[in-house]
Amino acid sequence: MTGMDITGPQVVLGTMDFGTRVAPDRAFAVLDSFVAGGGVWLDTANCYSFWNDPGGVGGASERVIGAWLRARPGVRDTVRIATKVRHNPLVPHAPQSAEGLSARAVHSGVEESLSRLGVDHVDLLWAHAEDRGVPLEETVGAFGELAAKGVAVRVGAANHAAWRVERGRSLARERGVAPWTALQLRHSLVQPRPLTPLAEGGHRLLTAEDLDLARSEGLAVWSYSSLMWGSYVRADKPLPSTYDHPGTARVLTVLDDIAGELSATRNHVVLAWLMHQGIDPIVGASRVEQVEEALAAHRVRLDDGHMARFAAAR
Repeated sequence: MTGMDITGPQVVLGTMDFGTRVAPDRAFAVLDSFVAGGGVWLDTANCYSFWNDPGGVGGASERVIGAWLRARPGVRDTVRIATKVRHNPLVPHAPQSAEGLSARAVHSGVEESLSRLGVDHVDLLWAHAEDRGVPLEETVGAFGELAAKGVAVRVGAANHAAWRVERGRSLARERGVAPWTALQLRHSLVQPRPLTPLAEGGHRLLTAEDLDLARSEGLAVWSYSSLMWGSYVRADKPLPSTYDHPGTARVLTVLDDIAGELSATRNHVVLAWLMHQGIDPIVGASRVEQVEEALAAHRVRLDDGHMARFAAAR
């Protein structure tokens, strides 16, 4: 592998807009830059991005990644692929027809993902969100079967309550199948006002309880919306109104101070803050320079003093 030697938490490339808002040629350039810079993990989903696709269903992101893999012989050996099942509409333009997490839906969804990606396995398969209309035993069993077949090297739960994750892990142990070993939740340096609903449907914030579970059980933690859609650095993308509170102003002041001290960008420091806690931040990129900036965060070293200053501001 070229580029830096990355150990521990690392930046994950988010590919949600590939094939819809990001044209394939630009997506190829982003993927090439990510690999050249030492990046390893790609994060996609079978539903990406049905809301931006004229066809009204997902699959575009996986198809672009599959085309890139075919055009770059040998690159599959240097990247790891994570995808998700749960939200792909069964009826075009009808999110309410989402496939869910029944055993049949999970197996069918993964089979279709593998076909689009052109691979025989994924390195991490996520349950994209809860499906409380299906017994947890059924979902856990389906994920365990895919892991046993080698179709998924690991399995994880995105946007799940901590108690559901632990209940699912207990059920997996009872059944003798592979349990969820990774969590994916929304997290960033700034935080919304407590008890305020998020505007983005389906998003679930990382909580102290999630981190406690992960650290107690040795689970990986991935964060999405890590850079708040560019809001840290773009005046034309202000933070959502739910972040308009005194804590945000304090955090941003500390962020600017530390970025100046380290000769880093705001984005560098936010990503370094996440990785310092053992969290792998997902960064969606549509341009090569965004990839380069994200990967440069690996060179930013925060110490316990920096972390304490952020903790006091938050």
